[in-house]
Amino acid sequence: MPMTDENPAASLSAREVYQLLKDIALGEREMAAAGAQRWSASYCGSLPVRVDGWQLSVFFEVGELGYCSECLAPDGRSGSVDSWGRYGTDPIQLLSRWEREELERKLRAL
Repeated sequence: MPMTDENPAASLSAREVYQLLKDIALGEREMAAAGAQRWSASYCGSLPVRVDGWQLSVFFEVGELGYCSECLAPDGRSGSVDSWGRYGTDPIQLLSRWEREELERKLRAL
């Protein structure tokens, strides 16, 4: 799911992606695996998922959620760890501890 960040006006903010991840954690949105990769089948890697027209990849290592590597909104806007890094914020860092644990649990269940 390669995405570009050539047009900053068309970029997703870390806050927008955080809200999507929070909605998943709270059970307000359902996600589905977007590829053959499964959390339980690997020691580390990128896990692509789909959520209501959104596409995102989360990186996990040693069984723990690391960061959101990229996200594409249904309207075509995108964001990535490279663009969010300029502001020092990854969407997953914005989650509360409970939200993060719920998100990890749901990702493991895919």
